Amino acid sequence: MQITQRQTHAKTHAKTFDLVLTAILATLVLVSTMFINIKLPIGQGGLIHLGTAMLFIIAILFGPKKGALAGAIGMGLFDIFGGWLIWAPTTIVARALQGYIVGKIAWSNGRRGDSIKLNIVGAIASMPVMLAVYYVGQGVMYNNWVAPMASIPGDIIQNVVGLMIAIPLCVGLKKTPFFRKKF
Repeated sequence: MQITQRQTHAKTHAKTFDLVLTAILATLVLVSTMFINIKLPIGQGGLIHLGTAMLFIIAILFGPKKGALAGAIGMGLFDIFGGWLIWAPTTIVARALQGYIVGKIAWSNGRRGDSIKLNIVGAIASMPVMLAVYYVGQGVMYNNWVAPMASIPGDIIQNVVGLMIAIPLCVGLKKTPFFRKKF
């Protein structure tokens, strides 16, 4: 009986830790998106913000599930609270897929985000998917398949800036004791 209670307590503790960590990571994405965001003069909804860098960092450090949830929840809430409500469904899908792809590639073959090359490949591979989801979302919203092309350059800039920030930060964070242990 004693062993069963300990196992149950350990599982409950692990689930609680996982839930709290996911909430903290989503909050980091939300705050990073809100902290600096510059509306681009091109396209319909393009912003340059730090949320993309945070999404990349989380997906690389914590894997595909956390990357998908943090990106979708954090940036989805930004759209909801920031006056971009019409974009929230598209953002949730785009950023969930983006976080998942980055994390899946960064954590492939048991690497757990330890390969700089795979981290970069993951971020780059996620970009066309994010661009495609926003293109389709904007095309449906505005019933126009030409106008969404104007947002593509800004979305590319946002992703490249995010990648340039995330990779060096991940290299440094991976050297800390917290990320050297396997949790």
